[in-house]
Amino acid sequence: MRQDRKRDIIPRPMGSLGTRLAELEKRCQDLGLPVTIQRRTILEVLLSRDDHPTADDVAADLASRVDGISRATVYRTLETLVANGLLLRVCHHGAAARYDIRTDRHHHLVCDACGGMTDFEESGLNELSLPNFARAGFCVRDFSVHVRGLCKKCVRDPSTKPRNEKE
Repeated sequence: MRQDRKRDIIPRPMGSLGTRLAELEKRCQDLGLPVTIQRRTILEVLLSRDDHPTADDVAADLASRVDGISRATVYRTLETLVANGLLLRVCHHGAAARYDIRTDRHHHLVCDACGGMTDFEESGLNELSLPNFARAGFCVRDFSVHVRGLCKKCVRDPSTKPRNEKE
């Protein structure tokens, strides 16, 4: 059920930062989540980035904006936002969890060399026919596709090796 709510909460990021922040603040209020200074500042950080930051990335960004927000507060706030469908936790093998302010269905390109992650839109991926997971007792809420390879920057660098090949 939460997935249905999640889809409605944040459409593709459009509009000004202020407009998007106001939409998120309203969603927090609708969910009964207080819009604390910490929560608001974390949302501002997430909206201002075009990558998929780790909790440590968010904490480092916050340190330059607000004094006194602990890493524990950052982690708790990010997880609260995830639990309430305002943020996605995006994981890929061998890396720290990253957070995505976009909660609509979209896909990711994951670089095996630098670990970068980029949003990827392809309607055909949204229409994939999924196997019957119910046979395994699994109820699918949603899905996204992570395509692994090398980003443009790493393809151009002849010394680049995927992380699993480095020693």
